[in-house]
Amino acid sequence: MTDTVLQPSHRGTEESAIVAALGARAIVLVGMMGAGKSTIGRRLAARLHLPFRDADNEIEAAHAGMTIPEIFATHGEPYFRDGEARVIARLLNGGASVLATGGGAFQREETRRRVRDGAVSIWLNADADTILRRVKRRSDRPLLQTADPAATIQRLIAERSPNYQLADITIASREVPHEKIVDECVAALHGRLRPAAPPLQQDQSP
Repeated sequence: MTDTVLQPSHRGTEESAIVAALGARAIVLVGMMGAGKSTIGRRLAARLHLPFRDADNEIEAAHAGMTIPEIFATHGEPYFRDGEARVIARLLNGGASVLATGGGAFQREETRRRVRDGAVSIWLNADADTILRRVKRRSDRPLLQTADPAATIQRLIAERSPNYQLADITIASREVPHEKIVDECVAALHGRLRPAAPPLQQDQSP
């Protein structure tokens, strides 16, 4: 399906300023599984009238439609992570967009460097209870196929948070309407990307 991108005249003032400041860079959403990266990413892309891309979907498409759990089971996690890094590198070179990444993608230093150099990153920070509540009924999370998913989530949060904290922007992902989270993303992006006001000229008159 072809991405539809509206012209700048259809954007609000904040949104237009964000897109102008982005140039060819992407907005990259990082965070744990269940943090809402795909859900919020689609809505943020719609607000900014930018293409939305999901790294996991792109990986599945590159493997003839194999699901992420099938890729894990067939080839193992290291193989998946190598492919994930290549897919994200390609997507980052695809111009301005909103990109949702998998929960482990930002743990690779190479990917963090590419995101730092060619994108603006947002960490959707969800607590363990929120994540467990959102993912416990799903079977498509290979890292949670354990005897104690709650403990696994706590461990992954502890391992991954130091790298998530390196993102440019942090937004709390919680049980509020999705549009509120999108509003907070837009406000934070605008605050980070807008040009700094020129310094006031001091009166030089005697």
